[in-house]
Amino acid sequence: MSNPLLQLIVLAGIAIFLILRLKNVLGTRDGFEPPQVDQTPARPNRFEVIEGSAEEPDHDILDHAEAGGPAATALAAMKRAEPSFGLRDFLGGARQAYEMILMAFERGDLSEVRPFLAPEVAEALQSVIDQRSAAGQTVEATYLGTRDTSLAAAEYDPATGIGQITVRFVGELIAVTRAADGSVVEGDPKAPRKQKDTWTFARPMGQDDPNWQLVATG
Repeated sequence: MSNPLLQLIVLAGIAIFLILRLKNVLGTRDGFEPPQVDQTPARPNRFEVIEGSAEEPDHDILDHAEAGGPAATALAAMKRAEPSFGLRDFLGGARQAYEMILMAFERGDLSEVRPFLAPEVAEALQSVIDQRSAAGQTVEATYLGTRDTSLAAAEYDPATGIGQITVRFVGELIAVTRAADGSVVEGDPKAPRKQKDTWTFARPMGQDDPNWQLVATG
């Protein structure tokens, strides 16, 4: 037997011995074994936003009031006191109330809108109506529409539970005041005018009666 062949046989024997020793020490892998996963929970980066950890923004409020401002804070408190309260719905109702009350005043008959008027406001409007009547004046009015309705301010008193919301309105109407003889005292029967008002409505939050009352005009 040649010397190189003898060396090859010796090396092969050593390799087989080492393989058998490794199998005894390490064991064998049969079938699928899942990869090892570090079980240490990952610590979130401090700049990450963890889902569910922050309160969702209330766009019903933030679409109309500055985040963190006094109006937004008051409106959020109103919602806590009365979860069914919605600012968007309120503004829609205020828009309708504005037209109803304004036209009732122009036509000189508050009977249908008195439930929506605080006593002092009803008294002030009725006083103007009475003065016109005493002077023999009448008003002809046609409402053309509300051009703008926007939140001006909001306040909430947790002690009394009273919420107050101030709204800016821009209406458009044709209104003519005539004297007893039919002559025009004020207005133009052919030209519409813009009516700008800032009204404050109030209501105890969380009560069964859903109606707001007009408590101030400006």
